[in-house]
Amino acid sequence: MTHRLVALVVTRDRLDQLQKTLAALLVSDADVLGEVIVVDNQSGDGTADWLAAHKDIRVTVLTQGANLGGAGGFEVGLAYVRDHTDADWVVMMDDDGRPAAGTLETFQNTNRATREAWVTAVRYPSGGICEMNRPWRNPFWSFGGFLKGIAGGRGGFHIDDSAYVAPAPTDIDGGSFVGLFWSRRAIEMAGLPQGRLFLYGDDVLYSLALRRAGGRVAFDPDLHFQHDCETFGEDDGTIQPLWKVYYMRRNQLMVYRSAAGLLFYPVAAAFALRWWMQAKRYAGQGAAYRALLKRAIKDGLAQRTDMTFDDVQKLAQPDR
Repeated sequence: MTHRLVALVVTRDRLDQLQKTLAALLVSDADVLGEVIVVDNQSGDGTADWLAAHKDIRVTVLTQGANLGGAGGFEVGLAYVRDHTDADWVVMMDDDGRPAAGTLETFQNTNRATREAWVTAVRYPSGGICEMNRPWRNPFWSFGGFLKGIAGGRGGFHIDDSAYVAPAPTDIDGGSFVGLFWSRRAIEMAGLPQGRLFLYGDDVLYSLALRRAGGRVAFDPDLHFQHDCETFGEDDGTIQPLWKVYYMRRNQLMVYRSAAGLLFYPVAAAFALRWWMQAKRYAGQGAAYRALLKRAIKDGLAQRTDMTFDDVQKLAQPDR
């Protein structure tokens, strides 16, 4: 029942995390994990030198001449998997995400042909469920799901804690690129992710593309990943660093358009108003926050992805 499996890791300037992730991957035998593909997004912290000196023959490094963001890195990596490997499956992760001991073996020892993609149970190192990686269902694809989404907010369309201890997999619509097992068949059905999104939402749109093409996705609580991450402010719920506001909100609008269909415009209006009111949380950064948000809404509605990273950073400059 063994499948040809490779791993895809996207990294930038987090050598300490990358080292831990590669160690967690390469502990598996070659008959379990055939290759580890690392996309280095123009790291400047010694990552390139360390990778060049790394002698494990299973590690393939794809060094980029520019920072393509997580989305661009996954697009490049999956194109490589498609065109240069004979893998049946690829498991994807950021450099701060890694499989728990035995997870790759568990995947290999179970029949996976019933789905085109498998989503793992992602937790923080402390053991708590990582909320940003909680799998989800599209609430707009059923009336009951829509009502549940209205009543429960974010919790209305993400799977609940009971799925993490369920005796069997749960059918879902998608998950994140941390601990996502994606088949060659899924690449054939959904194509490649949208690299120009740069950061955030690329995994959601990619999952939706697979589901629309007839692909099947399931959450398997027996597959465990760890995500050693921090993105949101612990006390005030702000998005930090500030430039990430642009990518998160622009890409959220693109996700809502894909997920909500005819309901997109009222959904977008409600969220845009809510986001605008959140400017008060950004003490000393309110003007920059609004500039980023205004451009994000404009580009999200137009589905434009040509804003450069340098221009985004300029908008995020501290208030004068």
